[in-house]
Amino acid sequence: MNAPLHDHIPVTPTQNVSAALHGWRAKCLQRLIRLDIPVPLTVALPIPTVRAIAQGQPIDCARILSRFGPAPLVSVRPSPQGTDWGGPATLLNIGMNAARHASLVRSHGQTAADRLYLRFVQSYAIHVARLDPDAFDGIDLAEALRAYHDETDEPFPEDPARQLMEVTRSMSRAWEGTSARLLRHAKGAPDDAGLGLLVQQMAQGLGQGLSGSGVIQFVNGATGRAQITGRFHNQSQGGMALAPDAALYLTRDARGPSLEELAPDIFADLIRHGARCRAHLREEMQIEFTIENGDLSVLDAIRVQRSSRAGVRIAVALAEDGVIPRQEAVLRIKPRDLSEVMHPQVDPRAARDRIVKGIAASPGAAVGRIAFTSVAAQTFAARGEPCILVRRETTPEDIRGMHSAAGVLTERGGVTSHAAVIARGLGVPCVVGAGDLRLDLRERVLTLADGRILQEGDIITLDGSTGEALAGAVDMLSPSLDDNFRTLLDWADAGRDIGIRANADTPTDAELARRFDAEGIGLCRTEHMFFEEDRLTVMREMIFADTSTDRAAVLARLLPMQREDFIRLFTIMSGKPVCIRLLDPPLHEFLPQTREGLRALAEALDRPLSDVTRRAEALAEFNPMLGMRGVRLGIAWPEIYEMQARAIFEATLDCARQGIRVVPEIMVPLISARREVELVRARIDAVASAVRMQSGAAFDYRLGAMVETPRAALRAGDLAVNAAFLSFGTNDLTQMTYGLSRDDAGRFMGAYIQSRVFPEDPFHVLDTEGVGELLLIGAERGRKARPDLIVSLCGEHGGDPDSIAFCRKAGFNYISCSPFRVPLARLAAAHLALSERVTPVGERDWITGEMRRPFADG
Repeated sequence: MNAPLHDHIPVTPTQNVSAALHGWRAKCLQRLIRLDIPVPLTVALPIPTVRAIAQGQPIDCARILSRFGPAPLVSVRPSPQGTDWGGPATLLNIGMNAARHASLVRSHGQTAADRLYLRFVQSYAIHVARLDPDAFDGIDLAEALRAYHDETDEPFPEDPARQLMEVTRSMSRAWEGTSARLLRHAKGAPDDAGLGLLVQQMAQGLGQGLSGSGVIQFVNGATGRAQITGRFHNQSQGGMALAPDAALYLTRDARGPSLEELAPDIFADLIRHGARCRAHLREEMQIEFTIENGDLSVLDAIRVQRSSRAGVRIAVALAEDGVIPRQEAVLRIKPRDLSEVMHPQVDPRAARDRIVKGIAASPGAAVGRIAFTSVAAQTFAARGEPCILVRRETTPEDIRGMHSAAGVLTERGGVTSHAAVIARGLGVPCVVGAGDLRLDLRERVLTLADGRILQEGDIITLDGSTGEALAGAVDMLSPSLDDNFRTLLDWADAGRDIGIRANADTPTDAELARRFDAEGIGLCRTEHMFFEEDRLTVMREMIFADTSTDRAAVLARLLPMQREDFIRLFTIMSGKPVCIRLLDPPLHEFLPQTREGLRALAEALDRPLSDVTRRAEALAEFNPMLGMRGVRLGIAWPEIYEMQARAIFEATLDCARQGIRVVPEIMVPLISARREVELVRARIDAVASAVRMQSGAAFDYRLGAMVETPRAALRAGDLAVNAAFLSFGTNDLTQMTYGLSRDDAGRFMGAYIQSRVFPEDPFHVLDTEGVGELLLIGAERGRKARPDLIVSLCGEHGGDPDSIAFCRKAGFNYISCSPFRVPLARLAAAHLALSERVTPVGERDWITGEMRRPFADG
């Protein structure tokens, strides 16, 4: 038989306690003791000892208990290495037996003594002996002791040392269990995450004078505002009240007695202890305390649980009060947590009746009436009624409906489908790939997997953060874009070293980009400007023009509209860079998709339906995303790009007359060959010269290429000869590299990820091995040919922190993402830069007291 382990230490101010060896709670308690906060006698079992206990090695429990006097009564608390890794539940009143029960009867009365003993028997039976909880529910002490004997064939253990041995063994093995490991992994804990245990003197919370237990914190966990909250129960232990009407308010309250009134000195001590914790632990802490006959004991202090919006306010307040540096405040907020701050969210306390589960494509939540068409969405919006646009999948024709909707739900699609990309740009919640619903547009009904049927006009709630649609109107939480949010991001900007621009297609998008302090527009997709009703008609006339001259004549009608678009963009951005992508999609996207739509177009153009149908069929392609689009369209029908270039240059001159200096960036999409850039550049240079001659004014512009094909990345050196910048469009580049349709991949992507074919959806998280290598090759070869080449990423990956890390390491000048992802990108970029700016030694960690590395610039 193995010899008992003796490895344990009392937690004292001078003892060698560390989070790595004894867990974070042990180190935190030592710091409380050092702050002269009254913590009961505590003994720490280090992580190697706990692992040995789990493997069956005995521990000298009698020796441990000897530290607590002749009649010990203790609790055992978990002390994991990580503050967020959880752990087994605390067990109270170890050492309780018949003798101790009799003593309590004499000092506290039969009822209180019975309840304390019963609670221990129940906890021990369920959590240590692993007996059926139902056998110990709703019974008294005598029945519980009999039930234990019946279930185990032995009496309830009386020896405190044996009780402690079994409790520590149970907690140690629970930590090593499969379920506990999986839960820890979900929270980011490593495989070898360790657990320490703390044996602590029980502070009873029972007595003749003021006695009880409670918790107190000094900020509101939902809002982050300064506010004393918590609870206190008179004559209670660990939240279990042993007397009627035991609850007291903490602060003075007209509704009833309070701890502040009944024990002002103790209340003042709690306030003082909270302030000390904040100043020295460098965090807002929740204090667990017990009062016994007027004597205060602090049992534990943990970081206040908080919402993301509260986390921002708390971090900023700590920095502004000088408790932590600004850089640390930035690092305390996870970039992805900003989604909760920026968008409406479903109240986590609300009941959820899920009707369908899909892919979370754009964060936030919205309540609205079901609208099956863009016309219906616009109608609801005109009546002031929020709506959720529900489609099989969206197309450019749905743009107006998406602008009118509060959220978008589609049966098909993935994270880079049309619906997902546009919804993120608009900042509206979106769920795509909801394959369990059946949409009948003819009958205007939605059939759910459970057989329920919803009709147009029924109210649903869309949760774009979880990928769920819920029945009815669910309670919501509002966004929190307050001064704290802006202050934190200003501090983030001071720390980051890569540019952040926004993808913005309209003046509304540009205003959002400015609102979120983007450094410019990295991608303006001009095709979205052509889907307004008056412009769409002109575009269709141009498509049906028979000659180049006729096309140019029709496009001349679009010129002033485009020029006004660009004037508004340049004015809103106030001189910040604006990168305008010339027309990209195939022309069939501007045509109706139904027989009824083609008939209406024939009437509008005063042409025979047969002519309109033939032209639509002629434009149809087997694979339009790889057909006549992008630069191919610009070379085959150059009048389009010439009109757009003239509109850009004339808008530039108009802004210059208003005192706004603009150097527009013109980006040519879907480039694959050097000659394509040369041809487009020659025509745009000619337009620039003509505008200069006609206006008598000078202006500059930059021409660049959008790298969306593998060949463009491989031949980037050729492209850079005629391009001032290369912007990697990773949506299409991922699609072409993998040979995946980004609109259809959602149908099997879940199975691929579960089978570990892909670690993540490559349309959601940049594939740094394959697509990433093309980015590295393109950047290196492009800069070798042109050292001053500007390199950027403008795909949807631009808002992903891991993708930003890759681009930053590769030396990209900036990334561009949807406006609502700009704050996340700014914070993520700051995290990457600040995490490198540290020195080897410095101040202590905010909870454990371990030496941490401060920022090199202080």
